[in-house]
Amino acid sequence: MASKRAVFLDRDGTINVEKDYLIDPAEFEFIPGVPEALQKLQQAGFLLVVVSNQSGVARGYFGLDDVDRLHAHMKVLLKEYGVVLAGVYICPHHPTSGVGKYKIECDCRKGEPGMLLQAARELDIDLPKSFMVGDKDADFQAGSAAGCSSILVRTGHGEKWVQKAHENNVPAVADLPAAVEKILQA
Repeated sequence: MASKRAVFLDRDGTINVEKDYLIDPAEFEFIPGVPEALQKLQQAGFLLVVVSNQSGVARGYFGLDDVDRLHAHMKVLLKEYGVVLAGVYICPHHPTSGVGKYKIECDCRKGEPGMLLQAARELDIDLPKSFMVGDKDADFQAGSAAGCSSILVRTGHGEKWVQKAHENNVPAVADLPAAVEKILQA
């Protein structure tokens, strides 16, 4: 039986400042307060798992190696705060805009729960005791489909999804630090 609680985290617009198709590590910038908020979650015993749609791979804007390089940079920056990610999962696919093998319908692209389900299997995560935090409807749809509680942050693209979040009984909060406070109170 799965025993670990996790917080699944969207990347762009949730952890880092939204920049269209961010791939250059030099342009990576945390949203204020995020590393400290992740530190609190980790100290409370949550696994931290990044789940990120990366359709720039499907669109031919960059390769998987570029995504890996950016995530390695993010991990180095987080390590300065003592934060260690339990996993980073990406979906390189897009159903309509893409080239080659990545232009497919898949079960890993958020709103589908594939990345969360894979992480749960690999990391022994108890999904009903876990949370999904992101800035788009696809994030809370994926969280809901996986059986997690979801929280929408208003950073990134979040502001335009607040109404849909309310319609789906998903709380909308200012940013990731606010989401962490809500999680720790739950």
